[in-house]
Amino acid sequence: MTEPARSSPPEGPPFGYEEVLKSSEDRRAELRRMRTIATSLLVLMSIIYMATRLAPAGWRWAPYLGAFAEAGMVGACADWFAVVALFRRPLGLPIPHTAVVPENKRRIGAALGRFIANNFLAPRIAIARLASVDAVGLAARWIEDERNAREITDAAARLAPYVIDAVPKEALSEWVSMAARRGVEAVPVALLASRALSILWAQGAARTLLDSSLDFVETTLARNKATIIRKISEQSSRWIPKWVDNMIAAKVIAGLSGSLMEMRAPDHPWREEANAQIEKLIDDLAHDPEMLARGEELKAQILASPVFARQMQALWGELETSLKDDLPRHAEGIAAWVVTALVALGRSLDEDPARRARINRSLRLLALRAVLPRRAEIGAYIAAVVDNWDTATLVSRLELQVGKDLQYIRINGTLVGGIVGLLIFTLSRALGG
Repeated sequence: MTEPARSSPPEGPPFGYEEVLKSSEDRRAELRRMRTIATSLLVLMSIIYMATRLAPAGWRWAPYLGAFAEAGMVGACADWFAVVALFRRPLGLPIPHTAVVPENKRRIGAALGRFIANNFLAPRIAIARLASVDAVGLAARWIEDERNAREITDAAARLAPYVIDAVPKEALSEWVSMAARRGVEAVPVALLASRALSILWAQGAARTLLDSSLDFVETTLARNKATIIRKISEQSSRWIPKWVDNMIAAKVIAGLSGSLMEMRAPDHPWREEANAQIEKLIDDLAHDPEMLARGEELKAQILASPVFARQMQALWGELETSLKDDLPRHAEGIAAWVVTALVALGRSLDEDPARRARINRSLRLLALRAVLPRRAEIGAYIAAVVDNWDTATLVSRLELQVGKDLQYIRINGTLVGGIVGLLIFTLSRALGG
């Protein structure tokens, strides 16, 4: 069964993204270029108009071209006045209703804040917009590319030493101690011991430990046989012959060895009794109030001991030293592992639509809960930022954003004005002819 093809991300940045990436210098250069074109067109219309006025009377087309140029000059001047009046006073003259942006800076900021809050952050619009964005899918496909994953890893590796040095050591050590203390306080010791022992018992670790103990005792008896015989002889009466002491010691050792061998049988009474005692201990640790209380008392004693605090501080010191000493030595291996993990994470998310949808839903809820209740605050913040700008900054930023398009208005006004003037002149000649 062939694997379904996954849609690859579109090549290059999305439409309009180049405008976002342009610097202020690029925008300023484009604005100067468009201003030059619009002004040059006005100059051209003026030259054409003057030339047609000096043309011989026999050039019957000259009046039409002159009418086109004359109307084009009027349209160019009118649109130049309209564009300039948005940002400043034309020619510095105190003409009413000019310098619209500087004179209405506060009202523009408030209107911009309300516009964004009511049109971009409205609940219905925000929910619909966020629902259409597969943020997790975009991120997954991005980190699935090994080059991007390596960029993230390299950036993290460059920042890691600075982050470690910038962290306040004493505060972090106290936080580690506090976190460890709270973690221990939150866990019932007896219940934890019961669960750990039950897991070990279920996996046969306790039985293995018992068998290992029997092996150890048997080996110890065999290795120290002569010592045991000597000790028995020393404790025996001096009237008893040595061979009797040796025989008694040998029988004791043989009896112990035999008992140990018998205990290896799964159905041995001692073994069954040990199993019952361990199972009872597991149950008591989980349910006996006295055992639970004794566990909490022991935990409180441990936490109250200064040794615990010193151990936590020593633990953080060892961890900090390990980070500083081991990270540089294993940096290459760690980086390779992180890159592999990031690529695997991206591929896993990209191939699991259900998980991707769940994470997207959680992110949407988080974003909506964080932004929507603060719509008014965001609008007020935008209005305050615009209001705090000085007039020159506001004019400069708005002109850089829309100035190039406004120059197209001047160009279109020149051409459209010329065409309309030509039509009126032609109609007038036709009616008067």
